[in-house]
Amino acid sequence: MAVLAAAVTVAIAGAMAGGASAARADGSGPQPERQLLFYNHAYSVLDRETADAVEHSEYLRTFANFEVRTTTGGGMTWTGRYLKGRETYLELFGTGDLPGQDGEFGSAGMGVSTERAGDLATVTERLKALGVAEPFPYRQTRDFGDGVKVPWFDTVRATGAQYDAFDPWAMEYLPEYFADPRSKTEPESFPGDVGRERYLPDDYRDHLMRDVTAVRFGVPARDLANALPLLRAGGFAVQSLPGGGVVAAGGGTRIRLDSVPREQAGLKQVRFALNRPVAYRHEERIGRSTLVVGPGAHAVWSFDAPVR
Repeated sequence: MAVLAAAVTVAIAGAMAGGASAARADGSGPQPERQLLFYNHAYSVLDRETADAVEHSEYLRTFANFEVRTTTGGGMTWTGRYLKGRETYLELFGTGDLPGQDGEFGSAGMGVSTERAGDLATVTERLKALGVAEPFPYRQTRDFGDGVKVPWFDTVRATGAQYDAFDPWAMEYLPEYFADPRSKTEPESFPGDVGRERYLPDDYRDHLMRDVTAVRFGVPARDLANALPLLRAGGFAVQSLPGGGVVAAGGGTRIRLDSVPREQAGLKQVRFALNRPVAYRHEERIGRSTLVVGPGAHAVWSFDAPVR
């Protein structure tokens, strides 16, 4: 879904003349009472060596419900490398896999989603209360290959298509998508269920990886300012870090965004919960990254800084 950013750029090009008011990064404004948004997935553009190593890794196919998939949505097509858990997933690209700015090394993004239908509207109102005068909505569609578009999910951003390297958005899956048999999704667990577990398949059970429990990104200052009101409106507890950056906690996934120059932007680390504990420590080198699994019921995937 990384190409969602490019689709939004096309959809709202020219609409930014007045633009939304700058989001207040100091966290002023009313604090939400209920968690409405939860980490859904994140993407990042890796160096070509690492992206190719990820794509051809036999270990990742054992470790996770791993898939290389081509998707068409919003009139665009992209091929990503996916590690899918019970409720959360990770999407990886190589430099140049996506068009324009989205395909540059270090470009990244994150979707935080609702579990109940209608909560995205509440998030939008909370954004306004936090000083975002004009949140930007966008509806994403999906084409399963037959040319028939189905509504996929609605999104809202604290600002439009203006970002330097990190694109955060809130999202809510649509009933039309769940109702389409081509989506291969699960029945609802309660009225209004548009949750992540319903959306993702249960094949994670056959692998070690269960879910993403933490992500860490290097994020340029402007992008960090745009992410903060979205996290606060979603109900995350946001704590400032010395030297810039924040940690957002809530909903089972810890999100760390470090304030960095554009050349240092991108995915730094991902932590996973496993379906079962392992008694050993396994270290897997994948391109310019290292995945350490165990001991215990957790794993850590760290990404090296690029050679310049």
